[in-house]
Amino acid sequence: MRWHRDVTAGQWKAFFASFLGWVLDGFDYTILLLLLGDIQRSFSLTNAQLGLLGTGTLIFRVVGGIAAGTAADRWGRKGPLMFSILWYSLFAFLSGFSTSFRMLLALRALFGVGMGGVWAAGVPLTIEHWPAHLRGVASGLLQGGFSVGFVLSALVYQLAYPLVSQSGLGWRVMLWIGVLPALLVVWIVSAVRESPVWLQRQRELRGRHQRDTVSLARLFTRDLLPATIQTSLVMGAWAVSYQAITFWYPTYLEALHRERLPLLLALNVGGIAGAAAWGRVSETVLGRRGAFTLAMAVGVAATPLYLFATSDVPLWIGALVIGGFAAGSLGIMPGYLTERFPTAARAAGAGFAYHVGTGLGAFTPYVVGALRDRGVPLASVMGVCIMSGGLLMIVFVWLGPETRGRDFSRSA
Repeated sequence: MRWHRDVTAGQWKAFFASFLGWVLDGFDYTILLLLLGDIQRSFSLTNAQLGLLGTGTLIFRVVGGIAAGTAADRWGRKGPLMFSILWYSLFAFLSGFSTSFRMLLALRALFGVGMGGVWAAGVPLTIEHWPAHLRGVASGLLQGGFSVGFVLSALVYQLAYPLVSQSGLGWRVMLWIGVLPALLVVWIVSAVRESPVWLQRQRELRGRHQRDTVSLARLFTRDLLPATIQTSLVMGAWAVSYQAITFWYPTYLEALHRERLPLLLALNVGGIAGAAAWGRVSETVLGRRGAFTLAMAVGVAATPLYLFATSDVPLWIGALVIGGFAAGSLGIMPGYLTERFPTAARAAGAGFAYHVGTGLGAFTPYVVGALRDRGVPLASVMGVCIMSGGLLMIVFVWLGPETRGRDFSRSA
């Protein structure tokens, strides 16, 4: 329990640069989920069109993740991280001025570019700063930031939305708040140092009078292509499950006439605690693969309780368990993905796998919405996606090697 003593002040700063960027990223994305009813009424949308707002954002995350990851391998981790935060802050803000569904869809898609970039550049910055034996801990704490952002959005919606809802600008004001993360960049510029692993590689290249090749191209070479495909499938299966867990959940609770805040807090407090816990568990004899398997198996088993319980307490327990296990299993992912790729392609590889996987899962909000328009019960289709995505993830993770404790100095 005294692991924090092994982390220096500079390493904590690198962590908080990525963590806070991811928290605020999560806030700007999930606040939209709480506003779907208002947006639907404003533009007279079908459920499938509402789902497209999530699908479009997630597909364009792929663009941002690949671009920022490639830039981070070539020019360092800090610059692309800061640029991505400024980018998503701008387009979150502009989304509040949308005058049509098409305009809102386009702006949320552009928001997704920055959303993807924050993860792709920020995760290597943190993981490469931290001691090797604490990568799982850093991974779990870092990934929990998205759930922290979800909690913040739920609280802001609960407390601030009633103050502006009568003005006719309610959902717009909530989106305008998304400009605030841009202030984080000022602190990153002054307080956070570049990745020591990346800097060491640049010194070695200069000593040999060499320059890096484009890191994205390396992902498709014979030695890295199997890792690229397998990690993308792992992340894709997880994303199908997670989007089914979260995107329509506020709408589902509204249809049940349940108070949303307690259940959203249960889901995301579970996600925060679970991400931290599973990151730590992945450093034990279970390793990355065993921790993934145990966490997702429990999450799959808890799906009926999450969606089909008929009273408040079982629903709350289901949300807490799904958050702590199925959603929380993502706490293992940052460490796992960065360990699967060498330094020269680490940001591009982790960013590619994470966001191509997210892209594979991006169609879940649209598919669920389209099936809902056709009369399929929302809980049923959500449940099928949660369970099938979770089981596929378990299969895919065992197609790759165990990576716990991998030596970055030998993977240049």
